[in-house]
Amino acid sequence: MTRSSNPIQVIERSAALLDAIAAQPEPVSLKILSAETGLHPSTAHRILASLGDAGLVERDGAGRYQLGRKLLQLAGRVRRGLDIREEARDVMARLRDQLGETVNLTVREGDEVIYVERSAPKRMMRVEQVVGSRAPLHVTAVGKLMLGELGEAFLQAYAKRTGLPAYTAHTVTSVDRLRSVVAEGHARGIALDDEEAEEGVGCIGTLIRDNTGSVVGGLSVSAPIERRRDAWIALVRDAGREISERLGYVAPAS
Repeated sequence: MTRSSNPIQVIERSAALLDAIAAQPEPVSLKILSAETGLHPSTAHRILASLGDAGLVERDGAGRYQLGRKLLQLAGRVRRGLDIREEARDVMARLRDQLGETVNLTVREGDEVIYVERSAPKRMMRVEQVVGSRAPLHVTAVGKLMLGELGEAFLQAYAKRTGLPAYTAHTVTSVDRLRSVVAEGHARGIALDDEEAEEGVGCIGTLIRDNTGSVVGGLSVSAPIERRRDAWIALVRDAGREISERLGYVAPAS
């Protein structure tokens, strides 16, 4: 390839090299990148040098290639332009159709979760969560998971601040019990609301993360308690993971 090569071809080759680097968990050598992309080593080296000048690629002490910090800055700009509701809507609709129950999207504001989107089934008996309504963290499935993310000091302060008011006879009002429930949910990546916010209503919730790994919201399904099924847990978890991936989240390797 010469300097006068088709610019579209250069872009395609640059993208191929970036994809090949991104596919590797560790910095990668020129030899491997050449083999993965089918580019001659001298061509790959020349393009990588230009990508390095632009900050899109960096080299470690052994001369191997890794993605550059400029890409993280660009990813941050993309993330700011993403609307969690837009990214979640079709996933929520699919989950609603799979389960036949109401699916909710929530975000945290202070000591509460706010319902910012919902997808309700067309059936007479269903749970209605009004968009814009709020609920304390300790009475919702997603809220418990958020407490787990915020840590022990926040949980203690939250309990002292709010007094853990009871909304039903099933609401967790003991700090020790709440700590245990929160720890269990944090370990599983899923939490339940067993008629704690509303009599007769059960929920299953999971968290949504962005490209930095930060929690930006939660996904839950609400149903009459007698209709809720443990088999839904995997479906809710998978739907939350899909929305997170759309926001740029990459789960750490097991």
